Amino acid sequence: MGKVAVGAAVVCTAAVCAATALVVKHRIQSSGKWARAVAILKEFEDKCGTPIGKLRQIADAMTVEMHAGLASEGGSKLKMLISFVDNLPTGNEKGLFYALDLGGTNFRVLRVLLGGKESGVVKQESEEVSIPEHLMIGSSHELFDFIAAALAKFVATEGEGLHVSPGKQRELGFTFSFPVRQTSLSSGNLIKWTKGFSIEDAVGEDVVGELTKAMERIGLDMRVSALVNDTIGTLAGGRYHHQDVIAAVILGTGTNAAYVERAHAIPKWQGLLPKSGEMASILQILVINMEWGNFRSSHLPLTEYDQALDDESKNPGEQIFEKAISGMYLGEIVRRVLYRMAEEAAFFGDTVPPKLKIPYILRTPDMSAMHHDTSSDLKVVGNKLKDILEISNTSLKMRKVIVEVCDIVATRGARLSAAAIVGILKKLGRDTVRDGEKQKSVIALDGGLFEHYKKFSGCMKSTVKELLGEEVAENIVIEHFDDGSGIGAALLAASHSQYLEIEEP
Repeated sequence: MGKVAVGAAVVCTAAVCAATALVVKHRIQSSGKWARAVAILKEFEDKCGTPIGKLRQIADAMTVEMHAGLASEGGSKLKMLISFVDNLPTGNEKGLFYALDLGGTNFRVLRVLLGGKESGVVKQESEEVSIPEHLMIGSSHELFDFIAAALAKFVATEGEGLHVSPGKQRELGFTFSFPVRQTSLSSGNLIKWTKGFSIEDAVGEDVVGELTKAMERIGLDMRVSALVNDTIGTLAGGRYHHQDVIAAVILGTGTNAAYVERAHAIPKWQGLLPKSGEMASILQILVINMEWGNFRSSHLPLTEYDQALDDESKNPGEQIFEKAISGMYLGEIVRRVLYRMAEEAAFFGDTVPPKLKIPYILRTPDMSAMHHDTSSDLKVVGNKLKDILEISNTSLKMRKVIVEVCDIVATRGARLSAAAIVGILKKLGRDTVRDGEKQKSVIALDGGLFEHYKKFSGCMKSTVKELLGEEVAENIVIEHFDDGSGIGAALLAASHSQYLEIEEP
C-alpha cells in the first residue's frame, strides 16, 4: 500500500510540475505577446509624434504651397481654386433667397428670408428629397428635371410674407459637391461624378446650364446666382454673422479650407480684377478654395498604416492630408493598428477576429465614443468591441490600450489640422502682432468631426494657441458655423443678387 501511495504521490507531483510548467510557459508567452502589443503601440505613438517644431515646419510648408498654388495652375499639390466669389455677405442683405444643396443620394431645397442688419435671418424653411436610384445612373435631362420639379413644388409652398417682389426673379445659391471646373461665379463644368452617380452625358457639361434648362422646361422662373461648395458656403455663413471671418475649414467625413485673399496677391488670376462690393480698388478680394485635403509634405508624420490605407484606397497618392485628419479615415487607421496587434501579438486571442479584417468597419463616431469613455471599467469600449467587431471578454488592460490607440490617432489629426490653420494665418500675415495692433481673425469651422468629436476639436484649438503664443492667440477665434452648404449658399445668392445695384442708394 505504501509503495502505491508513494508511487501515486510521485505521479501526482509530476502532474503538478507539468501543469505548473504549462502555466509558467503560458505566462511567459502571454507576457511576451503583451510586450509585443505594447511595442507596436509605442512604435506607432513615436511615428505619429507632433512636437511643436514639426508642426511649425508643417505650417510653413502649407504657406509655401499656398503661394505656389496661387502663382500658377498645377504649381502645387494645393489646387488653390479661384471661386469667383468677390462679394461676401455683410449682414445688410434683404429679401427671399433659395438654396439647392446637392451632394449625395439626397438633396435639400431651402429658402431664407433676410431682414437686413436689424433682423438678420427672419425665417428659414427646408425640405430634403431622396433621389431614386435609377436617376443616379440615367440621363442628365432626367436627373435635373427631377430636381427642378422638386424645387418648383417647394416654391409653390411659399407662405405669407415669403414672396419675391413683383417683377423680380427668384434667386438661388447652388451647392454642388462634386468635382467641377468653375468658369464663372454661376457656371462650372462637371469633371466627374462620385458617390454612386454615373450619368455620362452630364460629364463636361455646365451643371448650372443643365439646371437652368430643366427649370425653364417646367416654367420655373429662377436664376442661379452662385455655384459654390460647402466650404465657401461656411465662409459666407460665418461672414454674415461676423465681419472678422477670414477663413473657413470643414472637418467632417472629408476636409477642406477656403479663405479670403487679396486679388492682387493671385498671380495666376488672368482676368480683370473683379468689382468687389466689399473693398475698393487694390483691396479687392476673391475667395480661394484651397482643396487642402491634397496637401502633402515630407514633414507629415505618416506611418506604415497610412501608407497601406493609401495604397488600398480608390485614389492612391491623392488626398494624403485628408487621409490623416478626416472623419472618413480616423477609425480605419485605428482598425489597422488593432489588426496588427491581433496578428502579431495575439491581442484578442489565438485567432484574428474575422470582423477586424473588414476595412472601414470601425467608423470614426465609434472611435470617438470609445475615446470619450469615462466609465471606470471602460464599458463603452467593451460594448463597441462586442457590437461592431464581435470581440468579447476583453480585459480592462486591453481596453486601455485601445483608448490609447484612439488618442494617438485623434491627437495627430487635431494637431495637424491646427498647423494647417496656422499656415493660412501666416499666409495672411495674421500670425503675429504688429506694432501692438490687435487684429481679430475668426475661422469658421463646420463638419461632424469638429462638432461631435470633442477631444479632437479641443486638442485642435489648444494646439493653435500653442503654435501662435498667448498674445497672438487672444485675437484668433475658432467658431462653429452650421450649414454652410444650405444657408451659406442662400447668403451667397443674396450677396451676388442681380438687384443689388438697383437697391443700393
